[in-house]
Amino acid sequence: MNTKECRSRIVDEFIELTQIDAVSYRERKIADVLKEKLLQLGFEVQEDQAGTAYGSSTGNLYGFLKGSLPGGAILFCAHMDTVEPGLGKHAVFHENGKITSSGDTILGADDVCGLVEILEAVRILKEKQIPHRDIEVVFPIAEEVFIKGTDQLDFTKLRAKEAYVLDLSGAPGSAALRAPSLISFSVTVKGKAAHAGFNPEKGIHAIQIMSQVIAGLPMGHVGDDTTFNIGTVAGGKLVNIVPEECTCKGEIRSYSHQKALELLEKIRASFEKAVREKGGSFSMEHEVNLHAYETDREAPVVKRFERACERLSLPCTLTETFGGSDNNNFALHGISGIVISCGMYQCHSTLEYTYEKDLKTGAALVAALVSERETEL
Repeated sequence: MNTKECRSRIVDEFIELTQIDAVSYRERKIADVLKEKLLQLGFEVQEDQAGTAYGSSTGNLYGFLKGSLPGGAILFCAHMDTVEPGLGKHAVFHENGKITSSGDTILGADDVCGLVEILEAVRILKEKQIPHRDIEVVFPIAEEVFIKGTDQLDFTKLRAKEAYVLDLSGAPGSAALRAPSLISFSVTVKGKAAHAGFNPEKGIHAIQIMSQVIAGLPMGHVGDDTTFNIGTVAGGKLVNIVPEECTCKGEIRSYSHQKALELLEKIRASFEKAVREKGGSFSMEHEVNLHAYETDREAPVVKRFERACERLSLPCTLTETFGGSDNNNFALHGISGIVISCGMYQCHSTLEYTYEKDLKTGAALVAALVSERETEL
């Protein structure tokens, strides 16, 4: 039966949090709930002003909980925001422990799985009086829009030098050690309008210039560690006018930040050559949304994860991701971190789901990561 009596505490909290609307830049309600939960668990809690940079009233949440074991603080991170369609979410608990949405929205497992696993882990540590290291938590806003929340984070306030970001699909036990740079860009070609029937030769065809450049660029995989895509092209006004303007938007991803920058310059040079030959002009804008990083397999943050998985008899898989997370910003600011799976599946779709067993395992894993005594390191 799908009754509350069938559900565990962590499932109840998962359902509570997923049913709070929290799309990017509108995380106020879930932030208030999480702030209260952290305070009840004994955390010192602060909220920054990150949202003001984006016209939002919500900032990143930061919490610190003093531990009794020696060693530096360990940071855990899970973001508060969700993608669309994320308004009016309703979680459905099934008899086999699977949790889905009602089918017309996302579920919000990305990243409520991470949030509840961190909270439940701390409850376990407290209830069982298990000694643990100092714990820091960061619950950012606006992760889903290229980690804009942690772009505004004051990293000088963080004590931890090692981080676990709970934001990877799959069952607990997997961890991504590297992620790419991601550069988005927009190019606008400006030609010259003319009547397409009476005097087309007097025009400069912006769409033609754009098409020729795009046709000459490598699309898809560019080597083993880089991808390139132009996702939108728009231009022209009427079929009887030589189009004066055309704009394309695209992205570059690469495990090498240098290669990403080099490809960006290749694109720029292609447009420079085209307008020099055909006339007209172009403008190009870009934004570095993510900086690539790779965490060494021998790093303490990785070795601790491997030992925690072994203690819980979890298969441990070290992998990589071609998506971004707040760990890109942690690495950029000198914090050694990995992104760990937390039991979310088919994210960013209305088919998104999780399992009760994964939520419980994820919480146990977080608890294990901070309760390992320093003498065992």
